[in-house]
Amino acid sequence: MAIRSQLPLPAFFEPARVGEIWRVPYEARAAQARDWVQTHDIAPASVDERRICLLAIDVQNTFCVPDFELFVGGRSGSGAVEDTRRLCEFIYRHLGVITEIVPTMDTHRAAQIFHAYFWVDAVGQPPPPMTTISFEDVQQGRWRVNPAIAPSLGLSSERLQAFAHHYARRLSQAGKYPLTIWPYHSMLGGIGHALVSAFEEACFFHTLARQSQTRFELKGGNPLTENYSILSPEVLDDPEGQAIAQKNAALIQHLLTFDAIVVAGQAKSHCVAWTVDDLLSEIQATDAALAQKVYLLEDCTSPVVVPGVADFSEQADDCFSRYAAAGMHRVSAAEPMADWLIFPSLSSVH
Repeated sequence: MAIRSQLPLPAFFEPARVGEIWRVPYEARAAQARDWVQTHDIAPASVDERRICLLAIDVQNTFCVPDFELFVGGRSGSGAVEDTRRLCEFIYRHLGVITEIVPTMDTHRAAQIFHAYFWVDAVGQPPPPMTTISFEDVQQGRWRVNPAIAPSLGLSSERLQAFAHHYARRLSQAGKYPLTIWPYHSMLGGIGHALVSAFEEACFFHTLARQSQTRFELKGGNPLTENYSILSPEVLDDPEGQAIAQKNAALIQHLLTFDAIVVAGQAKSHCVAWTVDDLLSEIQATDAALAQKVYLLEDCTSPVVVPGVADFSEQADDCFSRYAAAGMHRVSAAEPMADWLIFPSLSSVH
């Protein structure tokens, strides 16, 4: 199938406002979407010969708007704003061929294992944001769970401490990042949890123009585990081997029904990388050739960089190099999709 030429950007899209928060005028956009369909002869997604999914990871205010809790600036300092601008432009220009958009949403409450409220030191003080807690830290008692939160989680303080020891050990054994105490972010019900206004608008416009419901996927609500990846929490069991969480099997299966999966969002070093890592693991367990379906929009994602504290740029690049070596494609939203989407190579794996 030939990819149709790129569409123009709609007049209402304001690139300069991508880093701001505002109310999407739904009724106006709905009317404009109807006109856009007629003007540009846009067919409903249900008739797509080849189905393309845009997996947009955590394009939320908390990560993508300056001065919010975990703004992903990258090394440039403006990373997520520019990433979101390019992502919105990508959606509008390829509106006629993107079959479905799947936005993921990091979703948290205060008492979670990666928030300061969960931990205390020897004198009862919580860790400052960006503290890393290693298995040795827990084993040697430098950090212990806050006993006051145990009842709200339905556990005794002893049971919760045993779980924390198990959790830190699991991360170490699996070679994952050590537990990081993140600033409170993506708080359920808060403005930081919401999608970036410009991106929400693009998803809404796409839904009406293509008659394709946006598929929202929430992650991160389990208080006992991190959930960087939309496809699986970091730890799945308790010290006795009983399940505390499960993989997102329904989404994994759904993604693999598409002929192409285009991935963007934040942050390249964490939630994007871990999602792609889990997707690759599932693919390799099924058919390694399926990796050819995956396209990484590398100019629509940035790594976590906290000047003077942490810089995950190299780790992110190493991950993307590994994904490319496995058969995935590193591509640019600045280039037309027709220049890099190669459907013939997918004929044997669809």
